[in-house]
Amino acid sequence: MGISRRNFLMRVGQAGGYSAAFATMQSLGLMPMKGALAEPIKAAAGTGKGVKVVVLGGGIGGLVAAYELKKLGYEVTLLEARERPGGRNWTGRNGTKVEFVDGTTQTIAWEEGNYQNLGPARLPSTHWTMLGYCRELSVPLEVEINTSRSTLLQNDQANGGAAVPQRKAINDTRGHVSELLSKCLSQGALDADLTKEDRERMTTFLKIYGPLDKTGAYVGSDRAGYKTTPGAGSQVPVPEVPMSMHMLLDEGFWGGMLYEEAWDWQATMMQPVGGMDQIPYAFAKSLGPVVQYSSPVTEIKKTSQGVLVSYTHDGAAKQIEAAYCVCAMPFSMLKKIPHDFSPAVTKVIEDSTMDGFYKIAWESRRFWEEDYNIYGGLSFLAQGPSPVWYPSSRLMHPTGIVVSGYSQELGTPFFNLTLEEKFAASRSSIEKIHPGHGKELKNPVFCGWKRVKWNEGSWIQSYGGGASGYDVVTQGDGPIYFAGDTISHIVGWQEGAALSARRAVDMISDKVKMARLAGSARDTSEA
Repeated sequence: MGISRRNFLMRVGQAGGYSAAFATMQSLGLMPMKGALAEPIKAAAGTGKGVKVVVLGGGIGGLVAAYELKKLGYEVTLLEARERPGGRNWTGRNGTKVEFVDGTTQTIAWEEGNYQNLGPARLPSTHWTMLGYCRELSVPLEVEINTSRSTLLQNDQANGGAAVPQRKAINDTRGHVSELLSKCLSQGALDADLTKEDRERMTTFLKIYGPLDKTGAYVGSDRAGYKTTPGAGSQVPVPEVPMSMHMLLDEGFWGGMLYEEAWDWQATMMQPVGGMDQIPYAFAKSLGPVVQYSSPVTEIKKTSQGVLVSYTHDGAAKQIEAAYCVCAMPFSMLKKIPHDFSPAVTKVIEDSTMDGFYKIAWESRRFWEEDYNIYGGLSFLAQGPSPVWYPSSRLMHPTGIVVSGYSQELGTPFFNLTLEEKFAASRSSIEKIHPGHGKELKNPVFCGWKRVKWNEGSWIQSYGGGASGYDVVTQGDGPIYFAGDTISHIVGWQEGAALSARRAVDMISDKVKMARLAGSARDTSEA
């Protein structure tokens, strides 16, 4: 029985991952992937003249909304509960306080110049909207080394628990998969629907992709690393002996080998020089007095003219009226605030759940660079806090900040551990892949988003009502429109927050335009 190109590519993908399938598509002359630039705001300049809008929440969604509204001439006020802009986008440095809702406080004590992004830490080059704002606001960017074949994969149940370089695991897997596919081709198993030209092109491709020897076997490759590196004189290179396919098929390795194949992880990753919070601070600088800090919202109500928002500022109760509201607060916070949203919107918010991821960051001598030749990227462990994320900033500096554990805390045994127990587990992960270096870690900081004041969650996990619930909140509620990565299909990324904010601005501007047209028509009829 024959096999179609589609099914053949699906099997290649299942065996060798996205990279194998994508390269196979290219070898067969099929189309590559490409993206499109973000659409501009549709409203004309001056649209918002004489119209008041209040924005709730100074994360990326709220900041983008306020920034675009201000450019269109709206009278904007942004209320932010914290003393800083950015929401979940924040950077830990020496002196930064990490405050939890239960009163637990950690104060960072790192060398000046060292930092860790405690929220988002990557800007994919496919996120055109956020890159556009970095250009517009003159936020300098540098490369974030998101992947490196020098990083490690570790599984207690494989290879005696010893870590394996990614280059070896990935290329040995590629070689074994290519050998299997080559055998299928040579035995005519695919003849029915693949043409003779297809088979010849695939055979040639697999010999290079594998790489395979003249007999179609995978016997190892310098791509997987050397037992003896090339050198001077008589020092000839000796490739590593291939790992067995049996071990490589262990699911504990798959995630680490394939993580970079996600669409928004394949692209060049970037980060602002000096920390991700340079983006919200640039927005805040442009907005000036529009942003009011230390102003937690206490109530949201609709009025005949729009909305009435109650809040406190420096301990004093205040209120602000506006024609429209952009609510960019996380649902975890909205659940705690009195409001008169519609029953449908209220149900979505009340029944929603938030994820609770965490990061644990340490200061250390850069042993990963000095002793392992690892510069940036992520190493993965099958058991314990994972991944280990190496810094891309300040390369070659004597010290740096390394993350050991960036994963789900909520609903796992890790959630119930004490801070000291969490730090011990995190140190153990470093020790597994870098034996003897766990003792070099110092000044740890734990950031669990479910516990962080004014966050109480990392990103949306589920909407009340599922997909239909998402549709409800994306339509807004009278004069109130929602923004944030929650109101997008790019959950957990700043791009989603920015796009949702721009959409909210367009929706408000459409309402303003329609109201003015209706008013103009009434004036004409009365005349």
